[in-house]
Order: sequence, then C-alpha cells, then structure tokens
Amino acid sequence: MHPRNLHNAGYDFEALISSFNELKPFVSRNDFGNLSIDFASPKAVKALNAALLKHHYGVDNWDIPEGFLCPPIPGRADYIHHIADLLAVKKSSKNKIPKGDKITVLDIGTGANVIYPLLGVQSYGWQFVGSDVDPASLENAQQIFAKNPGISGKFSCRLQGNTQHVFNGIINKDDRFDVTLCNPPFHASLAEASAGTARKLTNLAANRAAKSGSKATKKTANIETAVLNFGGQKAELWCEGGERQFLSNMISESRSYASQCFWFTSLISKKENLKPAQALLQKVNAHQVKVIEMHQGSKITRILAWTFLTQEQQQLWLQYRELF
Repeated sequence: MHPRNLHNAGYDFEALISSFNELKPFVSRNDFGNLSIDFASPKAVKALNAALLKHHYGVDNWDIPEGFLCPPIPGRADYIHHIADLLAVKKSSKNKIPKGDKITVLDIGTGANVIYPLLGVQSYGWQFVGSDVDPASLENAQQIFAKNPGISGKFSCRLQGNTQHVFNGIINKDDRFDVTLCNPPFHASLAEASAGTARKLTNLAANRAAKSGSKATKKTANIETAVLNFGGQKAELWCEGGERQFLSNMISESRSYASQCFWFTSLISKKENLKPAQALLQKVNAHQVKVIEMHQGSKITRILAWTFLTQEQQQLWLQYRELF
C-alpha cells in the first residue's frame, strides 16, 4: 500500500472497538488466534468500515442503506494518497502535497457510502463535489456529511440525470476541478455482477477452510443470500458495456472539459481495458497520460490519469491556485 496509508499495518481490532463499540459483536479469534471478523458478513464489514472511519478519520454516524455497496477502506485510501502525489508541486528538492480547500475534486459515482470524499477531506482538507445517478445515494451521502458538522461544508453533490453521460450535465461552465476521480462500474450486467460476487464469497469460504484445515463446502443458498446483501445497486456495480464502455464514455467526454479540469483519473480494475483506454486518449489528443499501479497484497489495481493541459497551461493553473 501507499506509504501514507494508515492501514498499512492491518486492522487493530482492539483499538477499533475502543472507538466504535458496535464492532465488538462481530470480532472473534480466528484459527490462528488473531482477532478478525467474518468478511463474508455484510453487517460485519459495514461495522468495520464505520469503526475505521471513526477511529482513523474522526467520522461519526457513517451508515449506508441495506443492499448498497460497502467498499474496503484501505484500497480507497490508497487511491486518495496516489491522487495527492499526482497533484504534488515540486518545492526546492521536495514535492509538496497540496492541502486545504483550494483543491477541488469531482468524485464521479460517489455512492451512498461517499468514501472518497470522506477520506480526501479528512486526510488533506480538500473540497469535494460528488455526482451520482441515484438520488437515494446522494441523499445518504449528504446525511453523512450533515451529521459531521466540522466537515459538512466540504461536500456538495449533483444528480446525473442521464445514465449515458459522465461529465455532461455535472460540470458547469464556471467550474474548475483540480482532479476528477472515479471507480467505474466494471460489470456489463446484473448476472455478471452477481456471478462475480458469488465467486468472491466462494473464495472467502475456501480460504477459511484451507486455513482451518477443514473441507470447504459450497452452500448455494447462503451464497445467494450474501450476493443480494453485497450486490450493491445497479449503477454501483454494472452498466451497459461494463468498465470498458464507461471508460470510453468518460474519456470522450473529458475532451469537452479540457480547460476546466487539470487531471482526469479513473480506476481500472481489468487490465485488458487499459490499452483500449490509452489508445482512445491518444486519439482525443491528451497531452499527458500516466498509469499508477496500486499494490494490495497480490492484487494490482491501476489508476489511469490524463490531462489536456500543456506544460505552460499547467504552470498557469498552479499559479491560479497559488500552489507555487
């Protein structure tokens, strides 16, 4: 993980429970004698997220409606820290990470969990705008910030009325964003999303069985129930054409907002979608393209970042933001 990631050392469950006692019923010792939770349990994972946000980031009253996506916080934190490095300005022999509300970030598909804005605000003090196609998600996101008055003024949200659009209808003519970020829906259908979740749950069960030395058995009914609980809403997990089509739409639209955003970025979960995205960026004449790898155990996730600003325009942008 990123060197600044607060979760590099794993989960200190005793400390987390001391900050968020509601986690305690879900914590027990595993076969190795270590404290842990059942990561196949939606309620346990949600309690862990609430505890992490409370203990490490000072966020109170975090909650999401049943059935909405509950993302792992360490991986989301990695994205935020790599974005901070992307925005860093060279000062003397060091890179200065920009902090404070002069930095404005657009989070595409912020979701009911609103994790990226919470992490970005609490880690760096940035200002966030979150967009989503689901009114219920935005309502919950607003409620979370409203229940944390110390940061409530750092977040606003906008409803995307057209599911085929990404930036159109969200970025206004007077907006200036230092960076946009996105975790695209990477499945092409509900069936594909459900199958992917079922595989994850089956793998979790197999890993637990392997560690305990017992024989793994697939309990179809339990997995189907868990899929429903973990599945998330349509816009959170899948869209027509999947991740590749979403990236294509995003890149194509970004050209129209070339002067209003310094950096555009997106996660790419499927390696095979990277080259087509890079080819399209070349076609739309992106001035600079970067691929940032994030390592979490054996898993590698990629951030694709691009800008249309020339070096001279980048200098002017930084001067405008008073980052020099």
